[in-house]
Amino acid sequence: MKLPRVYPIVESSEWIRRLLPAGVRLIQLRIKEQTAEELRAEIAAAQALCARAGAQLVVNDYWQLAMEEGCDFVHLGQGDLDSADVPAIRRAGMRIGISTHDEAELERALRLEPDYVALGPIYPTLLKVMTFAPQGLARIGQWKRRIGERPLVAIGGLTLGRLPGVLIAGADSAAVVTDIVRNPHPEARVAAWLVTADSVSFGEPSGAGA
Repeated sequence: MKLPRVYPIVESSEWIRRLLPAGVRLIQLRIKEQTAEELRAEIAAAQALCARAGAQLVVNDYWQLAMEEGCDFVHLGQGDLDSADVPAIRRAGMRIGISTHDEAELERALRLEPDYVALGPIYPTLLKVMTFAPQGLARIGQWKRRIGERPLVAIGGLTLGRLPGVLIAGADSAAVVTDIVRNPHPEARVAAWLVTADSVSFGEPSGAGA
């Protein structure tokens, strides 16, 4: 499995509608604090938008609703794994991405044979208070050597300037939240991310954009 190099994470189907025309092909819907009815409606709308655009939707956390709405990709944090029915998700033909922050979490994730592994936070993040220190670029290379051909997603504090260094360090895909959604021109910003990601050629000195 190969992931696009740019992986936006957004909180609504409206954001998905805005960003898909720029050429986004992988996007995560991460919603907090909504009713079950609102969640279902948002997931259904996001899935329809992505299907029409030929993009891949990843639903954060709500694997049961995602399954019921015909989605085929979920992202699970370590806490989500405590209650998620991974065998049921697999039987439904759904792909799974899993967050990791340390060696123990990575080992737990790999036992479940995820379709991608996420590592973070790479840099300090404004999105939420993290209990883990920033991982840094060197950890990306370490994680990639551990997981082999399985895609590695880097997340946490990523900006357009940091994108080349993250990809050169070994990440297959860079997940981005605030650098796009808090930009005054998010559609143009995500387009810049896509162009920059496509321009990165490997074998360059690491640390570019750091």
